[in-house]
Amino acid sequence: MLSSLVGDAASPSWSVRAAAGRRLAAYAEDAEVAAVLHRLLLDGQDTFVTQETAEGLLERWDVVGLRLVLAADAVADDDAGDHLHAALLNVCRQSFEDEERLEALCTALASDTDPAVRAAARRIFEA
Repeated sequence: MLSSLVGDAASPSWSVRAAAGRRLAAYAEDAEVAAVLHRLLLDGQDTFVTQETAEGLLERWDVVGLRLVLAADAVADDDAGDHLHAALLNVCRQSFEDEERLEALCTALASDTDPAVRAAARRIFEA
């Protein structure tokens, strides 16, 4: 199943890639899958793929998912970045409880080994 999802992530169809991104989010701890997810977060053909993959990762409500989204945001063009931010709003900023959970995750990532992830985690609550 996992190899099928990884294959779907390379599909010429934007809808197949988007569905693969959302489903692969469950396996984000796997380094090979994380690399595929990074590519989908920066999908140069369709921003729906970017947003669906980001929402799938953020719905995990863990450091792994948020870290992948923030790492992609650090290198994303403006269009992809807008969709990554929209995913963050759609998933993580719907209630006071969401804000508290997001703050806890960002606190954990504020000391990440990747300086771009650290900076992005800190910026979330400065905005």
